Amino acid sequence: MNWLDYLIIFFYFVGFLGMGYFFKENKNSTDYFLGGKSLGWFPLSLSTMATQLSAISFVSAPAFVALKVGGGMKWLSFEFAVPLAMFFIMIVVIPPLFRSGVVSIYEFVERRFDTSTRMILSIVFQISRALGTGVMVYTIAIILQAVLDIGFIYTIPLICVVTIIYSWQGGMKAVVWGDAIQMLILFAGLLICLVYGYDLMIQHGGSLSSVDPERLVVIQSNFGFGEGNEYGIWPMLIGGFFLYVSYYGCDQTQAQRLLSAKDEKTVRTLLFANGMLRLPVVLVYCTMGLVLGAFILVAPDFLEEIAMVTQKYFPEEYANYGIKPDLMVPVFIVKYLPHGLIGILMVGILSAAMSSLSSTVNSLSAVTVEDFFNRGKFKLTGKKYMMISKMAVVFWGVVCIACAFLLGGSQSSVIEIINAIGSVFYGPVLATFLLAIYSKKVNKYGMNVGIIISVLVNLIFSKTMQGIIGFDPGVEIFWIWLNFTGFAMCTGLAYSVSLLIPDPNNKVPDVTFKITKEDILIKETYILVAFFIAIVIFSLYIPQIFG
Repeated sequence: MNWLDYLIIFFYFVGFLGMGYFFKENKNSTDYFLGGKSLGWFPLSLSTMATQLSAISFVSAPAFVALKVGGGMKWLSFEFAVPLAMFFIMIVVIPPLFRSGVVSIYEFVERRFDTSTRMILSIVFQISRALGTGVMVYTIAIILQAVLDIGFIYTIPLICVVTIIYSWQGGMKAVVWGDAIQMLILFAGLLICLVYGYDLMIQHGGSLSSVDPERLVVIQSNFGFGEGNEYGIWPMLIGGFFLYVSYYGCDQTQAQRLLSAKDEKTVRTLLFANGMLRLPVVLVYCTMGLVLGAFILVAPDFLEEIAMVTQKYFPEEYANYGIKPDLMVPVFIVKYLPHGLIGILMVGILSAAMSSLSSTVNSLSAVTVEDFFNRGKFKLTGKKYMMISKMAVVFWGVVCIACAFLLGGSQSSVIEIINAIGSVFYGPVLATFLLAIYSKKVNKYGMNVGIIISVLVNLIFSKTMQGIIGFDPGVEIFWIWLNFTGFAMCTGLAYSVSLLIPDPNNKVPDVTFKITKEDILIKETYILVAFFIAIVIFSLYIPQIFG
C-alpha cells in the first residue's frame, strides 16, 4: 500500500465519523434503536444483507470455493433455503412481532411466558452474537495484519474504534445508512476483484475449465452424514431453512431492522428484496473463488505468496496445512491490484466488517437496555435511557474486541466458525418464538427447560464449539443440522415438561395469532417459491456453465 491507498482509507473513516455526527439527534428508544420507525425498504434491505454478507463472505467464501479441502461451489447450496425462509417469515413470524410494538424482541417472549424466559433468551442472544462478532473482527484483523504488517493487538482495536464511535453517536439510523453505503462499496470492490482476477487468469493462459470438476458440483443428494458429505442437499435445505428463519426473524440483529420499518408493507418488501438479491451477490463471491482458484493453477507464485504470509503470521497452520485459505483474497489484493484500487478494496473489506460490527453492537445494546434496565415497573427517563444506551454501545464494543482475541487462534475456516456458533442457538430461539405466538399449551417451565437443555446438547455435539470449550464426546454432527435438532428438541421438551409441570398462572393469550388469507395471497410469496425452484434448476447446470 502507498499514500494513495492510505488516503482513501483515511477519508472513508472520516466520512463515517461525520455520518455518526449527522444522525446524533436521538431523543428516545424509538429514535436510537429503531430509527424513529421511519426507514424505507431500500436502506433496510441493503443493511440486512450487509450484516450477514460481511468480511467473512468477502474473504472466506472465495477461499472455501478455491482452496478449502472438500470445498467448491457447493457453498451456493446455502442459498437454497433463503427464499423459502423469507416466505415463511413474511407470513408467520413478522406480523405478530411487528404489531407488538416492542424494541427488544425478547420482550414479546416475556409477555407470553415469563421474565425468566426473556432473560434466558436474551442471554443466549448476547453470548452467541458476541462470539460470532468476535470472529468477524478477527477476519478483518488478519487482513490488516497481512497488508499493513501490524499485529493483532493493534489491528483489532483499529477497526473497532471508528465503528463504536459512529454507532454510539448516531444510533440505528447511522447503522442502517452506514450499512447501506458499505454494502454498495463492498459489492463494487467485489466486482473489481472479480474482473481483475479474470483478466489476470486469461493473461496467464488459465481457464475456468481447468478447475477440478468436483469443485463445480453444487447439489449432492445425501443427508450430510459422514466425512465429505457435509453439504448434502437435505441438510442444506432443512437445516438452512431453520437457520435463516431464526436468524432473519428471531435474532435481534436482523429483527431490529424489520421493526424499524415504516409499516408491514415495507417489511415484506425488504424481505422479498433480500430473498431475491442474496443469490446474485453470493454467486459473485463464489465465481470470484473459482477465478482465483484457476489463476493459482497458472500462477504458482500466487500460491507461494499465500504460503509465505501463512508461515509468517500463522506458523502452526503452515506446519499442518501449508497455507491458510482465508489469506487468498487479501494477498491477491496486495500483490496484483494497482495502488488506488488496493485502497478501494481495503475500504470494501473494512465496510464489510464495520457493517456487521455496528449492527451487532447496536442490537446488543438495545437488548441490554430493554431487558435489564427498562422493563417492568422500572422505566428509564429519556435522558437516563440515552446515557445507559450509549454506555452499553461502548461496553459491547469492548466485549466484541475481547471475543476476537479469544477466537483468533481457531484452525477452522472463518465462514464455518460463524455459522457453527449461531447454529447452536438458532433452533431453540426459533422454537421459543413460534410457541409464544401459536401455542396455548406450553408454559414457562417447559419453555425454559427446552431452551437450556437443547442449547447444552447442541454445544456438546458441535465440532466447532467442542474446539472452543475444549470438550470432545467423540460424536460429530454437521453443524447446520443443529438448527433443526435444536428446534425439534426444544419444542418436544417444552410440550413434555409443560404437561408434567402445569402452571396455573400460564399467560395464555385470549386469541393466538392467526394467519389470514390476505397474509398468504401476496404476489411476493409466490415469486419467492418460484425463485427457489429456479435456484435449484440453475445449480444443477453450474458444472456445464463453468466447466
